[in-house]
Amino acid sequence: MARKIVAIVGSYRKGGTIDTAVQAILEGARESGADTQTIYLTDQHLEFCANCRRCTQAPGLQRGQCVQQDGLQWILAQTDAADAIVLGSPVNYWNVTAIFRQFMERLLGCAYWPWGQWSPRLRAPRLTRKAVLVSSSSMPGFCIPVLTGAARALRIVAKMLGAKPVSSLWIGLAGQQPQPSLSPRTLAHARRIGTKLA
Repeated sequence: MARKIVAIVGSYRKGGTIDTAVQAILEGARESGADTQTIYLTDQHLEFCANCRRCTQAPGLQRGQCVQQDGLQWILAQTDAADAIVLGSPVNYWNVTAIFRQFMERLLGCAYWPWGQWSPRLRAPRLTRKAVLVSSSSMPGFCIPVLTGAARALRIVAKMLGAKPVSSLWIGLAGQQPQPSLSPRTLAHARRIGTKLA
């Protein structure tokens, strides 16, 4: 049976740097026989976290249910059925985009955090999926995991979804032009990541 790979794109621009890189990763995965799916957060109806923590109170390994009635459960059903995930967001104001952060905050039900406990504890005992992390910035790519919070935010989301990051793609100097294009070298690297992920 073919592996399923789900990408969650937290960019505001379809066809932009992040989307193009993610699609190249998925193309490489498809070439290796994987089934792929892209979820654009801009297309989803997601409410903000109410910070009520009801989703964190029940003990056990099962993810807590959010009180918000929106598209979150559909997104999580797709990632639950995936063997691997690709998470992508550009750097905006030194971190992931607001829409990706909104999604990240809604994953609180993946943790057990009863009242009186100082901090949450991840429900999933093991990270059974693979994850690829993708981000872009106007600064050089190697600065993204060092000078921004984007890499850490992407890692947290991967962990909350039960996935272990196995590769990352940090794309630098992406803000030099209104419509930047990825170099053939970067696209080839992205396809290789997808091939390995499948």
